[in-house]
Amino acid sequence: MNILILGSGGREHALAWKLSQSKRVSRIFTGPGNAGTAEIGTNLMIDPCKFDEVKKAVIDSNAGMVVVGPEAPLVAGIHDFFLKDDFLKDIPVIGPDRSAARLEGSKDFAKGFLVRHKIPTAAYKTFEKSTAGGVRDFLNTMNSPYVVKADGLAAGKGVLIIEDIDEAEKEVNAVLDGKFDKAGSKVVVEQFLKGIELSVFIITDGKSWKLLPEAKDYKRVGAGDTGLNTGGMGGVSPVPFAGKEFMDKVRTRIIDPTMKGLSEEGIIYKGFLFFGLINVGGDPFVIEFNARLGDPESEVVIPRIRSDLFDLLEGVASGDLSERTLETDDRCVTTVMLVAGGYPGSYEKGMEISGLEKTKDCVVFHAGTKTAGNKVLTSGGRVLAVSSWGRTMPEALQGSYRNAALISFEKMYFRKDIGFDL
Repeated sequence: MNILILGSGGREHALAWKLSQSKRVSRIFTGPGNAGTAEIGTNLMIDPCKFDEVKKAVIDSNAGMVVVGPEAPLVAGIHDFFLKDDFLKDIPVIGPDRSAARLEGSKDFAKGFLVRHKIPTAAYKTFEKSTAGGVRDFLNTMNSPYVVKADGLAAGKGVLIIEDIDEAEKEVNAVLDGKFDKAGSKVVVEQFLKGIELSVFIITDGKSWKLLPEAKDYKRVGAGDTGLNTGGMGGVSPVPFAGKEFMDKVRTRIIDPTMKGLSEEGIIYKGFLFFGLINVGGDPFVIEFNARLGDPESEVVIPRIRSDLFDLLEGVASGDLSERTLETDDRCVTTVMLVAGGYPGSYEKGMEISGLEKTKDCVVFHAGTKTAGNKVLTSGGRVLAVSSWGRTMPEALQGSYRNAALISFEKMYFRKDIGFDL
């Protein structure tokens, strides 16, 4: 079968890399893809949020399945678009429909869902312009810092953690006044939870689910988790504190009630579901849902999947996931993200990347790259993810850092302390 993967980052390269190992996959197309996906299959210059372009790509590539990487097309309803189109309706889309994707597309919906189904999460309140006068009173019920979230998708920039109550109130009003455009028509203000975060993933056909390897990513740009938030500077899997006792709590308190709640609300969720969790004194709380795999978590989770990924995706499409096998690698995998100088602020693109051919015993997943003739150039803030295996986390990190040092481009930067807190 031919497969079309939508997206252009490290997650999509990791998906293409894994699917290319299946004997049942003929050709892989990625739209728009990057220099890494171009080495595995064919890149198609399409916008995943322009559904007519996606339809044409499906026809031109004779794709029998579409795997949606990023959140925006899911929240915009690409799955629904396929179901309503006479030509596309029988082509499975791996990713939830618009109703289910609200778990990521609306922070207010997600928090309401968590409360309705008694799933552990931080106390919160949602504000609109008409109710913004009550922001100060709610902030007074909590201790600092304060968490302010734009309701909709804001390209990873819509969550603010603020120490000062005056600044928090000011930021709520700034978001409601259009700081994040339409994403901020509502604002969720919530209690700050102190603990260590981790990412838990399942794959589900709407009835049954399988637990993928967990991961921890590092969002802050600077060492010791300092500086601005980014899309992710690296990741590790497994997470040492996520042992049997903790993961049993995750299953019984979070995953099972989430799946039961979706069913009770008539929502059929098909695809990957990401639980952004925080370990508070040994108990898991939900910070957020994502309607897809995380990035850079994918670059450590996917290399730990030993099974045929296509077989699992087929199980999602056909509704018999419970009959499929998921095997995972016991080894640790770590990834270190190489980013453009200045990221996540302003940065330059088009820098030539050298040293890729020198790397060994690792996988370099491309996140923000493009080809120009025989050259590979930077084309984003997060450029490459260097993933390595090891019997222990330090051994895996040694491999990631050894190979990262072989790669270079002008003003390249990476964190040198991934895994420091574990």
